[in-house]
Amino acid sequence: MSWRQDLAVLRHRDVRLFITSRFVSILGSTIAPVALVFAVLDVSPSASAVGTVLAARSIPNIVFLLIGGVISDRLPRHLVVLVANTISGLTQALAAALVLSGHATIWQLAVIEAVNGAAAAFVMPAMTGVLPSIVDKADLPQATAISGFARSAAMIGGGAVAGVIVGLTGPGIGLAVDAVTFLLAAALISRLKLPPVVREASSMITDLREGWSEFASRQWVWVVVLGFGLLNVLFTACYQTLGPVIADRTFGRAGWGAVSACFGAGLVIGGLLMLRLKPRYPLRAGMAGMLLGAPIMFCLALFPQAIAVAVAAFVMGLGFEIFGIGWETALGQHVPLDKLSRVSSYDMLGSFIANPVGQLTVGYVAAALSVKAVELYGATLYVLIIIGTLVVPSIWNLRRLDHAPVG
Repeated sequence: MSWRQDLAVLRHRDVRLFITSRFVSILGSTIAPVALVFAVLDVSPSASAVGTVLAARSIPNIVFLLIGGVISDRLPRHLVVLVANTISGLTQALAAALVLSGHATIWQLAVIEAVNGAAAAFVMPAMTGVLPSIVDKADLPQATAISGFARSAAMIGGGAVAGVIVGLTGPGIGLAVDAVTFLLAAALISRLKLPPVVREASSMITDLREGWSEFASRQWVWVVVLGFGLLNVLFTACYQTLGPVIADRTFGRAGWGAVSACFGAGLVIGGLLMLRLKPRYPLRAGMAGMLLGAPIMFCLALFPQAIAVAVAAFVMGLGFEIFGIGWETALGQHVPLDKLSRVSSYDMLGSFIANPVGQLTVGYVAAALSVKAVELYGATLYVLIIIGTLVVPSIWNLRRLDHAPVG
């Protein structure tokens, strides 16, 4: 198959709008974590403060995920994203103003990020269902891969810009840029034309029960989600929380921006590989790709140097994108469209529910043991969890569908 055939799905206007909106949103969202972490460190230079603000975002995100899934299956998904992105843009603008004025406090940033986390709880399930609503099942792997490529390109740009902005001008400008990108993404997504939502009236409890039934009936779904509930704790603790702290003490903030950019570059290459290879067993390939996230933890523990960590971040991005595209393809092809956002919300709830535990406790654990010990133990456990999921037959044997699914 030629590249022209691989990109044929872009002939659809709504696909182009969706991918552009996602690109813009992720461009800013890649800058935001770098800016936010260093904004917190400027107020209180401790891993515990960073963990508190990150957890303040994670907790409401988790609390509202199931509601976000129900709303996204009831209402036009692009309108759900529009409202949530607008809220996120306004809150990030407030955070930027506080940081730039020099009046930001930890509790203010925590409250703002809590609102942001709640808004994101509606975006994530809604976005999962947009592409399957506008392309055929058979075209979904290509559309998902192209969308993933755009996301990865945005992460490269965002990581590079984050390093420049935070390193040269400070974190406040980074938060301001994120606010603008959220509002621009909202304007783009508002132009989508999705098919009308047709479904019988039902209570929220009934909707949640139906979503749970779909989620629990597929072993490959809940086993992966269970695994990611643990993997994400390790990732948020060892990379997202301790990573910037290690960088601040060793190779610097601009270097951490370069690490983020290399992570995005790995995502781009992973997307290109998935666009061309289209593995017959998407979860087998995806979980194997997740193993590539372990080297950066070993690197942060043993070789905290900019070049070494950047290379490890590239490798991690490569593996993460292989999994991400495989997972989105599997969900989009094997889960009924009218229940997809609810299943996705259970997926995200299970995957993220323990993140605050890692964010809130890693600073204390690192103080009791050492940062090096946390990274090494985390990396070892990370590998064991992935191997445990790969031996489950329903994950190993799940096939990509080249035609409409049965049932």
